[in-house]
Amino acid sequence: MIEREAAIEIARATENGWAFAGPVQAVHRRSWFGQSVRFEIETNAGMLGTKARFTIDAQTGEVLDEGYLSR
Repeated sequence: MIEREAAIEIARATENGWAFAGPVQAVHRRSWFGQSVRFEIETNAGMLGTKARFTIDAQTGEVLDEGYLSR
């Protein structure tokens, strides 16, 4: 399993030229059986403005989903 900081670095490396503004929020999601499933990462968390969102597999570090909200 990868750590929270490693998941944030993976997201930062795959940002596709998008703004990666702080604060960064990383939420660790688990399955119903307590297994580590994924990290959901959001930049500019809790603030107004542009946001980048990433979903990272907690076991392999693979980027499962990514998106950009340009407000």
